[in-house]
Amino acid sequence: MFTTFWFSPAQLLGYLAFVLGVACFLQTDDRRFKWFMTGECIAYIAHFALLGNPTAVASSSLSMLRSLLSLYTRSKWVAVGVVAANVGFGLTIAQKPGDWLPLGASCLGTIALFTLQGVPMRLLMMCGTALWIANNLIVGSIGGTALEVVIAVINLGTIARMLKARPAARTPQ
Repeated sequence: MFTTFWFSPAQLLGYLAFVLGVACFLQTDDRRFKWFMTGECIAYIAHFALLGNPTAVASSSLSMLRSLLSLYTRSKWVAVGVVAANVGFGLTIAQKPGDWLPLGASCLGTIALFTLQGVPMRLLMMCGTALWIANNLIVGSIGGTALEVVIAVINLGTIARMLKARPAARTPQ
């Protein structure tokens, strides 16, 4: 674990993903959330490519594509296609059980982005965050692990802010 240098090009890209991911999960606007997520995924693609983790590269690539697509459509068929592509990549390139972690995270994120909004979307994304934490610990991604732990904390804070901002439910009189 963490056998790479702290300031290698791979880790620097992980730190960039960290900054973009934190900015992403601070957003209460779903559209801005998806744009920041796209940027995070681009940084992650390069990061995991340099770390030699092809399933995380595939997952991040599909996550980037799905984030962009979810800006323009909420089609469940598009979501099914992205989930199917994740499973297809997994069947093709996964060599050990841990390789499925980023692919599972991407599937959860796809379902969240295409079928949910607001707090429910962020709660399902939290489940994907847990899978990314496990993946990043396994592959030695310093920035990625830090990112996902911080994302979990920030996401909980954003969810709390969103719940607090909701109008109080009216009680029947």
